[in-house]
Amino acid sequence: MEPPDPVDLYRRATERAVAVTAAVRPDQLGLPTPCSAWTVQDLVDHLVGGTSYLGAAFVGDEPSAPTGATAADFRDGLQACLRGLAQPGALERTCTSPLGFDWTVLEATAGTFMDVLVHTWDVAAPTGQDTALDPALVDACVAMFLPDMPERGRAAGIVGPAVPVADDATAQQRLLAAMGRTP
Repeated sequence: MEPPDPVDLYRRATERAVAVTAAVRPDQLGLPTPCSAWTVQDLVDHLVGGTSYLGAAFVGDEPSAPTGATAADFRDGLQACLRGLAQPGALERTCTSPLGFDWTVLEATAGTFMDVLVHTWDVAAPTGQDTALDPALVDACVAMFLPDMPERGRAAGIVGPAVPVADDATAQQRLLAAMGRTP
């Protein structure tokens, strides 16, 4: 069986993330989220920043860190990002990961897929939206990143402590708990 395509996983995860961010009401932007000290607005900014990170990576620039971003900014950044990822040679370029090591844009896309998937839940939960994530995307994320990535993130101070879950926890519950969320 062939491993999943990170660009396809990213595209599929961002479809839901765009819908979730678009459903956020202006009065919800200041709400706290399950992602430590970040508000809903901070997470929208971060998601838009993820498109900037990938976009900068495949052209060799520095990413920007947006503030006050909107769902439309996310959608527009995502569309530009997906066009760029489709360009010849884009996935083979290298960039620096948020943890400080070099990786290919293809690997960065996989990491950004995981980030988008988890942060979709982080935005959906406090805004009263459906928190169920696509089980196929969750399974792919678990297979690709657990248990190593959350531990690396904790060592770098960007992932909270793991949360215990029952032995019969779902894949989504295991993923969220490994990423420091209480599912």
